[in-house]
Amino acid sequence: MRMTKLSFSLVVGAVCIAVLFLLMLVSLIYVPYGVNDMSIADRLQAPSAAHLLGTDNFGRDILSRVMEGTQTAFKVGTVSVAIGLTGGLLIGTIAGYVGKWADELLMRFIDALLAFPGVLLALLLVSLFKPSLFQTMIAIGILSVPAFSRVVRSGFLHMKEAEFVKAARGIGAGHANIIFKQILPNILSPVVTTAALSFSTAILVEAALSYLGLGVQPPDPSWGRMLNESQSYIGKAPWYALAPGLFITVTVLGFNLLGDGIRDLRDKRQ
Repeated sequence: MRMTKLSFSLVVGAVCIAVLFLLMLVSLIYVPYGVNDMSIADRLQAPSAAHLLGTDNFGRDILSRVMEGTQTAFKVGTVSVAIGLTGGLLIGTIAGYVGKWADELLMRFIDALLAFPGVLLALLLVSLFKPSLFQTMIAIGILSVPAFSRVVRSGFLHMKEAEFVKAARGIGAGHANIIFKQILPNILSPVVTTAALSFSTAILVEAALSYLGLGVQPPDPSWGRMLNESQSYIGKAPWYALAPGLFITVTVLGFNLLGDGIRDLRDKRQ
């Protein structure tokens, strides 16, 4: 049977993320070399049996560093999405369920956040404090709040007028019952889709901040930081930039395909 567009997105996205997640788990217990072990005699070596992805300008094994970089990517994505989801659920629920002045006030706040380009706002937030992975995750999490807020608000505005919600209200169900048992379970699909897309955005923003020196600080490995360090050696050692660039591409593509697949599945069911 021919694979449909829906199954292609889901399968390819899920496979990409599963492989990267497995690589991250492996890196917790094993990497071929110490991520910060330097060997000037081995600097800028091409891929070989000893170093499958080559070495960098300090003689460090690139495979070990990109493996450990998966930990940074998943940590940033998970924490950032958790922050965005928490803030978005709170704001979107109040705006969509209460409505009126609360909706107007909260949505104007979200519009104000959206008025700033995402990377510029992240740069502002990170530069106010000492650059670190923690500050980066907080900044990216704040950037994720508007997307979740709009999705949750839209879901509440649609669902609170549904017949089953009116029926629950008619038999005396309280606000907590309507919010947590009637409405939230029915808007999980778009929220999950938003989470997958926000995950990929978080990884891209972290890579951009680390590339600019405002994210993960050396000597800790980060794909964006590795791209920054490799730019002076692109002509001499192209594998140095290719490895982290490929991992960023596969990760972002995987989460985007996964999000698209979930969205298509939801649309088909509806």
